Amino acid sequence: MKKGFPLLVFFFPVLFWGCPMEERFIFYPSDRIDNTPRDLGLAFDDAYFATGDGVRLNGWFVPYPGAQITLLWFHGNAGNISHRLENIKLLHDKVKINIFIFDYRGYGRSEGRASEGGTYRDGEAALRYLRSRENLDSKGIVFFGRSLGAAVAADLATRESCLALILETPFASIREMARAAFPFLPIGPLLRTRYDVVEKIRKVEAPLLVLHGDRDEVVPYEQGKRVFEAARAPKEFYTIRGAHHNDTYIVGGDAYFAALKNFIERANTGRIKPS
Repeated sequence: MKKGFPLLVFFFPVLFWGCPMEERFIFYPSDRIDNTPRDLGLAFDDAYFATGDGVRLNGWFVPYPGAQITLLWFHGNAGNISHRLENIKLLHDKVKINIFIFDYRGYGRSEGRASEGGTYRDGEAALRYLRSRENLDSKGIVFFGRSLGAAVAADLATRESCLALILETPFASIREMARAAFPFLPIGPLLRTRYDVVEKIRKVEAPLLVLHGDRDEVVPYEQGKRVFEAARAPKEFYTIRGAHHNDTYIVGGDAYFAALKNFIERANTGRIKPS
């Protein structure tokens, strides 16, 4: 979710303008790319690929020498891929895997306009692009979704196989976010956007890791727990102590990256067992 936008601001306009205005208050894209991985000393491929409905998307493939695992990254609802550079660098250096991060339609250099259905088609296209790359193990792809991206990643994992699914700061659904913001107002029936992560996660068979900051001011920590509780085993939950919504990888520090690395390595070697 957008940095600095509490739940009240997020849903306030929906009360007065209704469903047709929802997308303007869920998606906060930026089309300005000021920096690339090269500015941080990282080699990368600037990739363009098309969705099933003909929208041209842009993403960055950042390789790690000798890595067999690739992280397919679904980012949150604000900015674009260039706003994740610090996080990309840390994941590259500490987790030591290939990273493919892409922009949904309407974000960065990707064409089109964002919508729930559009983001699902974008995720499918990103996975298809990865699987088309030479010398990349298509069985070694981990889906990593953060905030709104967790909803997109979970949806894709209901239809496509992956080595593992990692959801960071996931919400239960858009309706549950509205209920948290306005517990005494029946906003839910007015919303056409669903992003129902709890519903989708029940269908996922891949090993799951959920991470959530216990001071998250945008997506309540309890919603991350609900997603976890609804999921099938094998699954693991990692609390990032003291972390808010947008500082998880900073507050979490080395222990956070070690948890990611350990989970991915165990998934790759089949050492994650049902709880």
